[in-house]
Amino acid sequence: MTDTTDPEAFYDEYGEREWDRLERDFFHRLEWEGTVEYLDRYLPESGHVLDVGGAAGRYTVWLAEQGYDVTLVDLSGEQLDIAREQVGERGLGDRVTVEKGDVRDLAFDADEFDATLCLGGPVSHVVDEAERETAVAELRRVTRPGGPVFVSVMGLLSAVVNTVDHTGRERFDGSAADYPILPQLVDTGDYTGELCAEHGVEPVMADCHFFRADELESLLESGGLAVETLAALEGVASTRRDEFDGLGDDRRRVVREVNDALREDRSVVDLSSHMLAVARVP
Repeated sequence: MTDTTDPEAFYDEYGEREWDRLERDFFHRLEWEGTVEYLDRYLPESGHVLDVGGAAGRYTVWLAEQGYDVTLVDLSGEQLDIAREQVGERGLGDRVTVEKGDVRDLAFDADEFDATLCLGGPVSHVVDEAERETAVAELRRVTRPGGPVFVSVMGLLSAVVNTVDHTGRERFDGSAADYPILPQLVDTGDYTGELCAEHGVEPVMADCHFFRADELESLLESGGLAVETLAALEGVASTRRDEFDGLGDDRRRVVREVNDALREDRSVVDLSSHMLAVARVP
């Protein structure tokens, strides 16, 4: 039986759903739109960009279409195959290199990239604290001085609030089954197969460390990066998730506008399903 709590195995099995995820619905598009906004704002005008943990290549394709040269690395062979297919279909092969790689041990020279992306949660899937520090050191090492490093992770408060909100509601019986793990999740931030087994809960995702905003900032700064801003991606929408597509365009527009206005509010960042740090190599 495949151990789908292992990130590599999980994303191999997840397949095409990872490519589709960022356009699946209004809620998931908020992550995409917020991230692209900050990429537009902070990326250099041109250069070679590393996309670490880029999975099926959503951001890699976007970067290549903007004229960047891109190297995509990921643990999952299945995701890399999908990325190659998407890149090939768009005729972007001359701009994109796709290869297997691990954020904790990047096979590149120091200062090789003009900017580095680590988006959607690759650092969250590094559960061991010392290995997370190694991962950040690697992101810094391969990025040239002055280059931006973009890191987004999964937020702890959002995971806890949504599980509490779903607990006891018939509609959410499957996701609410996670509630016995909540005290330990709050204490450590770690969601693992071992924790689920201890409480008789069926794992629904790969092993993961969920972050608080202060923790993310501290991790990056201790790794030698200068954090310029933290941003909420799903932000104020994080406690509602899948119910937005039933709303009219005018109401979704208001949610988007409010989310944009509060994107860098520290409380909203801390509550967001994904939070993005924009940092720079000094």
